[in-house]
Amino acid sequence: MYKKIIILSILSLFMLVVPTISTLESASLYAADRVADPSGVATGTAIDVTAAIPGQPTLNEVAAQAGHNKISINMVWLLICGFLVMFMQAGFAMVEAGLTRAKNAAHTMSMNMMVYALGMIGFFISGFAIMFGGVGALGTLGGFGGLANEFTINLFGHTFGLIGTKGFFLTGTYDVAVFGLFLFQMVFMDTTATIPTGSMAERWKFSSFVIYGVVVGALIYPIYGNWVWGGGWLATLGSNFHLGHGVVDFAGSSVVHMTGGVLAFVGAAMIGPRLGKYNKDGSPNAIPGHSIPMAVVGCFILAFGWFGFNPGSTLAGGDLRISVIAVNTMIASATGAFASMLYMWFFKTKKPDPSMMINGMLAGLVAITAPCAFVSVQSAALIGLISGVLVIEAAFFIERKLKVDDPVGAVAVHGVNGTWGVIALGLFADGTYGDGWNGVAGTVKGLFYGDASQFYAQIIGVVTNIVYVASIGWVVFKLIGLITGGMRVSAQDELDGLDVPEMGTEGYSGMKMDKNSETPLSR
Repeated sequence: MYKKIIILSILSLFMLVVPTISTLESASLYAADRVADPSGVATGTAIDVTAAIPGQPTLNEVAAQAGHNKISINMVWLLICGFLVMFMQAGFAMVEAGLTRAKNAAHTMSMNMMVYALGMIGFFISGFAIMFGGVGALGTLGGFGGLANEFTINLFGHTFGLIGTKGFFLTGTYDVAVFGLFLFQMVFMDTTATIPTGSMAERWKFSSFVIYGVVVGALIYPIYGNWVWGGGWLATLGSNFHLGHGVVDFAGSSVVHMTGGVLAFVGAAMIGPRLGKYNKDGSPNAIPGHSIPMAVVGCFILAFGWFGFNPGSTLAGGDLRISVIAVNTMIASATGAFASMLYMWFFKTKKPDPSMMINGMLAGLVAITAPCAFVSVQSAALIGLISGVLVIEAAFFIERKLKVDDPVGAVAVHGVNGTWGVIALGLFADGTYGDGWNGVAGTVKGLFYGDASQFYAQIIGVVTNIVYVASIGWVVFKLIGLITGGMRVSAQDELDGLDVPEMGTEGYSGMKMDKNSETPLSR
């Protein structure tokens, strides 16, 4: 009896094991012999993958499904990260409103709300086409190559890409990869567009802002964006002139933040300081914001959204570098806030200023945005520490020496630390990532790791951004002023607060304001 049971058990085990071994052998053979076609879908070459086993999918079908799943993972990752970046607009609104006065809360919030819609319209009309119309195949999203029309010129025996020319109104590009890229890149543009709403807050005429909101998305932002991210001439400095991998900016320290910061500086300088900001001798007066708690919450929303901003720029959920990018982002934000707190506490005001803690954290995030994928976590910590001090010194210099009134410190946070982030990549990129970046073989290395040419490329990118953005910003703001009869509200409206004169409603209905501090006293 026992012998029969043992024999039957062995036979049963044999029946289970043999098919499993056979399946594993087939899978192993297929894995060893597979290749990838341009669409990223694996196909077999060395064995017959078309012969179907009754009731089971063929290996061609399995391979096609695996390829589809890979692209799906990347697409879902891209969209989720895009949704996170979109939510950052709430953070910007709260930081800017909190650091300005209560009598302008509705106006400041309205600019932060509508720049999303206005910038998107401009990006939809022409911005996306100008920036990415010549970018080529989107390999991680399926290999679609429909965006392949770049306007170029030939100089010194080399081709220089200037703008894309396909995808206006998203026509002729009806492909899921293109739509995914549009959504993700649109919310990046929105970040750039909203930065000047902080530097020009409390005196910017809303009608002037509306025109700016469309133009920044349609024209200003995408041109420099094309040069770095769309296959334009800055991206090809490596392949054309052997300057590293060309200008490298992983998630936008220059393309997004520096562009917004330079625009913020030009706009604030042109519109002039708020009434009462400077005394006759040129000394500045502090004009405190009305809600530090609101600004702190906004800062944390931004820090949360940055986990979409930086890791999402892989455009691939299957790129496991995302964990390094996320941790580098987190560490730099912490060291930036820490450095700002200590620097204010021990070297400036003898108090740990909460508004500077906020800007220190944001400065660390801005600075790590370009190099986040290319540097070690120790370098990320150092980049954040430097940014935390740099943002304070820059804010004081801009306010006291340049006499430019920036209510929320947007220029110091985004312009100055966007510049620092691009330069930091040229210094600290350690060669552990970026093989083939911008069509150049080998990984990305900075000056401290043996490639001085990468540092030179980054400097060219910085200088180009300042010259281009400042020039076009000045022209656009001048034209807007002519169209709207001046960019600035009347002196009386500024004194009364912009909520009712400009927006027709109070930000805090029924609140009585202290005329000196202009903060709510009671309902």
